[in-house]
Amino acid sequence: MTKKILFTAILIACCGFIFAQTKSSDTAKVVNLKEVVISSNRIPIKLINNPGAVTFIDKEQLKSMPKGIGVEEALRLTPGVRIDNQHDGERVHLSIRGQGILTERGLRGIGVVVDGIPVNDPSGFAPDLYDVDWSTVKSIEVLRGPLASIYGGSGAAGVLNINTMCGGEKPLEGELSQTFGSNGFSKSLLQLNGSSNEMDYRASYSRTDGDGYRDHQAYWSNKLSEKVVYHPSEKLSIQQIVSHVDYFQQNPEGLNLGQFNDFKQANPDACPFNEYQKTNRTTLGATAKYLFSSLQDVELSGYLRNWNYKETSNRCAEYRSISNPGMSGQYNLHLNLGEVKNHFSAGADLKWQKINMYKLQSTSDPNRVESTNETNLETDSLMANQIIWQRSVGGFFIYHLEYNNFNLVGSVRYDYLVNELTDKMKGLSEAVTSENFDHVTARIGASYQFADAMTLFANWSQGFIPPSTEELASNPMGYSGFNEWLTPALSNCYELGFRGYLGKRFYYELTGFYMKTDDDFFRFKQSGRGNQEVFYGNAGNSERKGIEFYGKYNITDDLSIQLAYTYSDFKYTSATVNPIYTDTAYVLTTPPADGQWLPNCPKHQLYGEINYRICPSLRISAGAEYQSKWAIYTDAKAYNGEMDPTIYQNWQDGFNLFNASAVWSWKLFGLKGELSCSVRNLTGEKYMAFTEPDPDGNSYQPGPSTEVFGKLKIRF
Repeated sequence: MTKKILFTAILIACCGFIFAQTKSSDTAKVVNLKEVVISSNRIPIKLINNPGAVTFIDKEQLKSMPKGIGVEEALRLTPGVRIDNQHDGERVHLSIRGQGILTERGLRGIGVVVDGIPVNDPSGFAPDLYDVDWSTVKSIEVLRGPLASIYGGSGAAGVLNINTMCGGEKPLEGELSQTFGSNGFSKSLLQLNGSSNEMDYRASYSRTDGDGYRDHQAYWSNKLSEKVVYHPSEKLSIQQIVSHVDYFQQNPEGLNLGQFNDFKQANPDACPFNEYQKTNRTTLGATAKYLFSSLQDVELSGYLRNWNYKETSNRCAEYRSISNPGMSGQYNLHLNLGEVKNHFSAGADLKWQKINMYKLQSTSDPNRVESTNETNLETDSLMANQIIWQRSVGGFFIYHLEYNNFNLVGSVRYDYLVNELTDKMKGLSEAVTSENFDHVTARIGASYQFADAMTLFANWSQGFIPPSTEELASNPMGYSGFNEWLTPALSNCYELGFRGYLGKRFYYELTGFYMKTDDDFFRFKQSGRGNQEVFYGNAGNSERKGIEFYGKYNITDDLSIQLAYTYSDFKYTSATVNPIYTDTAYVLTTPPADGQWLPNCPKHQLYGEINYRICPSLRISAGAEYQSKWAIYTDAKAYNGEMDPTIYQNWQDGFNLFNASAVWSWKLFGLKGELSCSVRNLTGEKYMAFTEPDPDGNSYQPGPSTEVFGKLKIRF
């Protein structure tokens, strides 16, 4: 273990010892594993019995977010997860156990479910997390490891199950908050909620603005959401949701090695070509559950998501109009034979997606506005004009056995995915291309509770990672059409772990895993296509070994320490690349080599946080975040294919950041509220937040210096 990890851990422990010398009256708690029920397995399982690694994030952790706009704030204490927030907004990369690290943006192979409605498209790709207002989230379940046998391609790495707030004790309650901070940051939130005998509801609106910590990095968003839960009887429950988001984000792009003198500058292409992304999206959804009896029930859901997207770069302006409907159904049967409880579930998921997409050649004129009327496109600048159709169907079966302290869960699933592209710029005989994928996946896991202090769990699971929409649509052979040489990546993962708790004082989970992936992916670029266009290919096979730990210890009733640690040993084990990807004129096409580290995967990640309640109305916290160095790419000019590839692999230095916050709770004229102040990167460390696996171009993404945020929250 490195000196920085030891230093960070010792610092947290010392602060905890110092704070422990004083006491007050409020009582802190840890999660009671017997009370929390995890629903991400598509069947309810108590947290203590879950047969795989899981992190449960409650409202207590969520309310301490400084800004309330980024998933990295919400998941800061989740091991096994790497989050890269590219522009201090919500344009993120997110990977679990190294799955999805090479996607340029969004979440690939990670299932995202918000109030029972999936965010992923038929290929398993979630473009962003704009729809989530983190200030309105009640809890998050993070299941780590392949869950393809339950969710298909969108569960190849794990699942984020996000549940928002709803209802309240009164017919009408509400919350008003205002946050201001560094770099022009501002967020305003208004939320109303309430309940009656048969209905709970919540409605919220928020507006966010920011200048960003770099040039050409401004962003803004409007988020409107509404949720109603109707339960007319004990047998029937219906939930209806509406969400709308309008999001704009300037794109400063990354820096190259020669631009390190000024971390705040934008890439030279960003301003002249006015690079940005803009999303306007509306989602309508509903879920229902009906209990026929204590032995059987049925769950149904359906949704429709429509949105428009535009992105500009130094090569083109891309327009997308997207329609994404879907539905699912699940039947559950419960049979009890004495002390043996048997639960059977069978269901199906159906998703569709239609993308109308065209590209216009960019010009270095920040004030240029291209025509958005498809019938009047400028033919001299039209680079692509096409329609993508996608359909997916997945059928699954789940079995859960409970016998005293022993639990067994098994599942199997079949997925069939159809991708079809019509190129409007070609004749009928060449216009249509299609790529279809299908696979059967399985999972089996077991747990045994020896005592409250220790539950042993183990599982074997498979991952099915079909090429995503983004990867298929990035064709290295032209500006339109599919990348027809991509094949699915398949994973097998073995996992062993322990979890337990001791009263109100201590909770922990420790997991080790080993994963092998065939036909893993890599990223490359193509000469003549600009330094900001990314393409994807199958690199060969990879091997992942890791350890994940989370622990919370209440030293006193008012002082607690939390730690999340991740050890990652991720390497390619072979490199068999289709010759179609080989471009000898461009160094970036050098494929990964046997023994080379997967890019953007630090060997060590550690986040520690101390929370101390000085008195009932005042609490403070301090946190430390450490990431070790990580690999970027192989120097193709030096590596001859026979020597140790790690010698010629370039590396990025890690970083160590310190954060702090204070929250004062108050009551005045019948109102309750909080006044808080948060500081991130206290020491102003100059660091690289993450890198893309390229030796030049827009590869290096610097992180922000010291940031300060203040928030006023009023509840009524």
